[in-house]
Amino acid sequence: MTKKQTIKRKVKEPEPTNEESVSEQSDNEENEDLLQAVKDPGEDTTDDEGIDQEYQSDSSEDLEFESDEEGNYLGRRGNKAEEGKDADDDEGEDEDEDEDEEDDEEDDDSDDDSEDSDANDASATPKDDQPSSSKAADAQTKAEPIIEIIPRDPSKPEYEESDTSDEEDIRNTVGNIPMHWYDEYKHIGYDWDAKKIVKPPKGDQIDDFLRKIEDPNFWRTVKDPLTGQEVLLTDEDIALIKRINSSRIPNPEHNEYAPWIEWFTSEVEKMPIKNVPDHKRSFLPSVSEKKKVSRMVHALKMGWMKTTEEVEREKQQKRGPKFYMLWETDTGREHMRRIHDPVSAPKRDLPGHAESYNPPPEYLFDEKETKEWLKLKDEPHKRKLHFMPQKFKSLRAVPAYSRYLRERFLRCLDLYLCPRAKRVKLNIDAEYLIPKLPSPRDLQPFPTVESLVYRGHTDLVRSVSVEPKGEYLVSGSDDKTVKIWEIATGRCIRTIETNDVVRCVAWCPNAKLSIIAVATGSRLLLINPKVGDKLIIKKTDDLLAESPSQDIIENERIKTAVQWSNADPDEQEKGVRVVITHFKPIRQVTWHGRGDYLATVMPEGANRSALIHQLSKRRSQIPFSKSKGLIQCVLFHPVKPCFFVATQHNIRIYDLVKQELIKKLLTNSKWISGMSIHPKGDNLLVSTYDKKMLWFDLDLSTKPYQTMRLHRNAVRSVAFHLRYPLFASGSDDQAVIVSHGMVYNDLLQNPLIVPLKKLQTHEKRDEFGVLDVNWHPVQPWVFSTGADCTIRLYT
Repeated sequence: MTKKQTIKRKVKEPEPTNEESVSEQSDNEENEDLLQAVKDPGEDTTDDEGIDQEYQSDSSEDLEFESDEEGNYLGRRGNKAEEGKDADDDEGEDEDEDEDEEDDEEDDDSDDDSEDSDANDASATPKDDQPSSSKAADAQTKAEPIIEIIPRDPSKPEYEESDTSDEEDIRNTVGNIPMHWYDEYKHIGYDWDAKKIVKPPKGDQIDDFLRKIEDPNFWRTVKDPLTGQEVLLTDEDIALIKRINSSRIPNPEHNEYAPWIEWFTSEVEKMPIKNVPDHKRSFLPSVSEKKKVSRMVHALKMGWMKTTEEVEREKQQKRGPKFYMLWETDTGREHMRRIHDPVSAPKRDLPGHAESYNPPPEYLFDEKETKEWLKLKDEPHKRKLHFMPQKFKSLRAVPAYSRYLRERFLRCLDLYLCPRAKRVKLNIDAEYLIPKLPSPRDLQPFPTVESLVYRGHTDLVRSVSVEPKGEYLVSGSDDKTVKIWEIATGRCIRTIETNDVVRCVAWCPNAKLSIIAVATGSRLLLINPKVGDKLIIKKTDDLLAESPSQDIIENERIKTAVQWSNADPDEQEKGVRVVITHFKPIRQVTWHGRGDYLATVMPEGANRSALIHQLSKRRSQIPFSKSKGLIQCVLFHPVKPCFFVATQHNIRIYDLVKQELIKKLLTNSKWISGMSIHPKGDNLLVSTYDKKMLWFDLDLSTKPYQTMRLHRNAVRSVAFHLRYPLFASGSDDQAVIVSHGMVYNDLLQNPLIVPLKKLQTHEKRDEFGVLDVNWHPVQPWVFSTGADCTIRLYT
């Protein structure tokens, strides 16, 4: 392009002056420098297909300008130059063609001979183009008028009226391709003339650093990824980039707050013209078509006509693979036995890698898997494999299978005794058998998250009880301490040390008294915690300070079993007011609803295992002369004068007024761990060590109304809420399961039992998990104690 432009300038000025010759020489030098930057001196200038490219100007306006000594644009030629215009154009075109031919012939000498070729191009013409050359000579003979050079107005831009994009645009035309394809080449692409664009020399980091210091415009220089050239950004470009970075509209003349133009009116206009197609009722049906359609429907129902899908399905079945029997029948022996339509015996799965005598190491059990496999001994159907993979050095070292004879015998029994005739099977979906229970979302409120953790005990916490007003909490632990906590803050208010392990604590349900019953060793301590209302604290101290006069002479059997006494001065300071000493260790203590009676259980006490104490008279009773079993726990009925006694396997209900047995509940379990009664007194919940919870409807039957297997380990404690239809259970699997248990006043409607939430945040210690659960008396909050020495509140 640059060479072509120099030739055009030579044609315009056939008789240059001295000044113009100097300008021509400077132009040639500039063009040679441009050629050196654009053109690779070591490579051919032809394109990839080897076809010479010729560039000819189509418009005559390329020649109509004047330039000064430096090559700057001054103005267009006047109308007087139109006479010699054609000749100049022809001559310029011929010289352009000559220049292109010369460019194709030169390879490595293009830089050295550029000056000579530029000088000789104007005079040298090919022999073949004789008419054009003669025409150019005639044009030169004509006299050209002299045009004045108008000086340029410095106030106006230099190139205001012209387009100089051809001179300065070195554009890469390879398109939108990955530029790393050119990493191994010296050039980076091609320009408009299909010339290779040579990569600019790359400087090292030191040069870039020096340029950064010396060049004031270094910060506004960016590199063009297509050509590798450095581009200097103007102030307008930088302002545009700043507007884009600040999330503004690039055009500064754009008005972001132009007045709103309401293109669509908000008024509803009535359009009376309608173009709705007529209803089907307006058409008269064809009787013949009606009969034809009815015949087709009848044929489809009878199976005479088939749909396209059925026809395609039959074709697919015909095209499919066909299998043929090698023998006459697979069940010939069954026909001989006269069994009609027999079902073939089931085949066992083929052995896998785990059954191998030398299995891969990933199939062998580690300690955890072995422990889990042995743990599921009672539930073998839950095991991943029915055997434990073993590794032997050789097949000869494998011993005989110990259960071979038994399993082969059972297999033969299955084959011989199981009738394998076809029977009609009822298709009952599993979802139909599952009862439709309401969503837990509809049964709120109930505890869902762990809110507080009460830390302070150093050993497992066995029991917890809540004050009737719901402000304080008492806990007993194996670290021989009783702690009183403030529920809202989790702060330990008081710690009372005892002489033995605290197995059970129970807060008196009477809100007019402030008494805690603590079972530690063989002693039952009645403690005034000194929290809450001061009048109640003083009233409790006055009540426990004076011992009433004994009118009835106690039996010797009772005297040897239990003794009442006031606490020592040291214990009085701790808050202990009355000590009831038993002859065996106490496991459980429970209060009557009115707060005057409490019962204790001593499992090792034989016939005197259960005792009932009256606080107002300081008197104890042994309700049973002969025990019916090993008593685990006892419970008072909330409304009636009934007493529940749980032995290992059964629960007996006694009437305390009539002193007789009312009912015996059959649990069908191995060992009972605890029980809780519904506030209305008609339903009983029992927990067992064999992973079950039993719901008894006392008016319905002596057998469980529902057996719940929600836990994976022994269930240690259950508790009903006093106000909400909720109950909770704690187990050794570290889980507290909250369930919905609605009891209806209608005797014909069964209780609704729905498991709601599994709360599993306790840690396991020595195979123990959650030891006790208890509800808040007012809020739907549940407390749980665990072997990890913590008490947790779930809300």
